Amino acid sequence: MPTLSEVFLTFGRQYMARFAHAMLPGHIKALWDIATCRTGAKGGRLVRCDNDKCGHMEYVYHSCCNRSCPQCHGAKSQTWLEKRKQELLEVPYFHLVFTLPAQLGPIVRSNQKVMYTILFKAAVYALNKLTADKRYLGGQIGILAVLHTGGRALGYHPHLHCLVPAVGLSKDKDKQQIYICLARHNYLVPVKALSKIFRAKMGVRYFMHIPYP
Repeated sequence: MPTLSEVFLTFGRQYMARFAHAMLPGHIKALWDIATCRTGAKGGRLVRCDNDKCGHMEYVYHSCCNRSCPQCHGAKSQTWLEKRKQELLEVPYFHLVFTLPAQLGPIVRSNQKVMYTILFKAAVYALNKLTADKRYLGGQIGILAVLHTGGRALGYHPHLHCLVPAVGLSKDKDKQQIYICLARHNYLVPVKALSKIFRAKMGVRYFMHIPYP
């Protein structure tokens, strides 16, 4: 099976000739970096074996270090996953997904830095708002949020995956003590209420930052 860099080297020029005018600068850079990763285009260095009896020397090309490059970040992604596994609590977890309407796609794609920040803040606010309510959890939660920008069909589909432990921390104002709150079995917060708060917060922050066309 060909690698991603081989695909880019084979078809990259034709693709750029047709679509470069509609591509974001960061996407163009990623395509170039992946295609030239660990090649002469990135330069290199001469390395020598540390074993005194060996002394073998070899020229090694530099990596592109682009976060989208599978050659550079495959090992880093695995290391990141291992570290997150070590942080897991011995409790059930809830998986929540926050997504945006398709109509916002072009605007989000053209204002990614701002809109992704808004997406994170709106989702975290909505979760914290409801989990702090004593009718549900009644405590402060921890959230691991990961942004995905593509769907299964490989189209542009920004959405946020959130992993939330079924426990929270609550502070007694009188006794100044910290308590652990447990979520009910298979239930964290009401979906309809969560969606309503998220949409409202997302809309307010959106209109504060992005001029409506």
